[in-house]
Amino acid sequence: MTVQAVPDPMTRTEHLLFLDRAAVRACAADIDPVAVVEDVLRAHAAGHTTLPAEGYLPWTNSHGAYCRSLAMLGSVGDADPTAPRAYGMKLINAATSNPAQGKDRAGGVSFLFDAETARPAVVAEAAYLSALRTGAYTMSSLRHLGPEHFQEVTFIGCGAQARTHAELLARYFPAVHTLHVHDLLPERTSAFAAWADGSGLPFTVVPHGRAEQAAAASTVVITLTVTDTGYLTPDDLRSGTFVAHVSLDDLLPEVFDRAQALYVDDVELIRDNPRRVLGRLLGEGRVLAPGTTKPGTATIRGTLGDVLTGAVPAERPGTGVVVSNPFGMAVLDVGLLARVYATATAAGHGTRLDLLGADQ
Repeated sequence: MTVQAVPDPMTRTEHLLFLDRAAVRACAADIDPVAVVEDVLRAHAAGHTTLPAEGYLPWTNSHGAYCRSLAMLGSVGDADPTAPRAYGMKLINAATSNPAQGKDRAGGVSFLFDAETARPAVVAEAAYLSALRTGAYTMSSLRHLGPEHFQEVTFIGCGAQARTHAELLARYFPAVHTLHVHDLLPERTSAFAAWADGSGLPFTVVPHGRAEQAAAASTVVITLTVTDTGYLTPDDLRSGTFVAHVSLDDLLPEVFDRAQALYVDDVELIRDNPRRVLGRLLGEGRVLAPGTTKPGTATIRGTLGDVLTGAVPAERPGTGVVVSNPFGMAVLDVGLLARVYATATAAGHGTRLDLLGADQ
């Protein structure tokens, strides 16, 4: 991909641009997030990105709820070593007690760094950008690995990710007219349906009382939960289903065992995180990395980036189930923020902050 140069290099005044959620959304509306994500995936597959291990800090708050902070660094370039490269980080934190208090479970900020001085050049609200990155990845996987034709989609989980996915589905797959939805909290399902209707999205929202019923209702299933306990079995999924396993542990191991094809975003990221079901299965040897085979054992076909570059063939669901299981790569956030930043500076969005103030 061609990365936009960070404008206005740092001087002694050391200004940075702050983009709140409204500014991020305004800029994102003027770009094609799926195209940006696919550019970064191609760059990653070609070895033109840097993706260090994420920093992970867990704790328990005064409500006894699990909290965590993730610091995810990355850089994105292209085949031309003289072309500008984007460097940045996403700091995304979450507390499982937030939804009960009327807050999004996760939130944080993303940064881009000046390539010469290493100073922060922009800081942006990260939750929407992260959801946009995740949704754009799902749309790309659907474009290349999903059924040839579909008009109904299942969402399991009706939180913030579901809303971003719904907006992107309406933009990239206009033939879709029905969303089958389930959430453990019926009031969240109702709120999602009301939001979709009030937003003018072209969907009929059909609530289901059980996740298994929702999964069986269509041949495109997108899991958008925060569960750490699997519940979907192979028998819950129709033949010819594509599953975007966006969240952590919705699929039981047997789904991976019997999958027609399995694709990921980065094998090593998944292998290094046994907190997620596919990471555990890789560590146990129950699922194998690309290029290795063992009779009766599932093998990851490759990455979505490999599909986009033609290194690995795309396989759509036939009589079986195709699973896309992304980990979530910081380089996608960096690439998206670089494009958002270029749009912000061109359109005059955001607030300019002076890091040094009067003491410079």
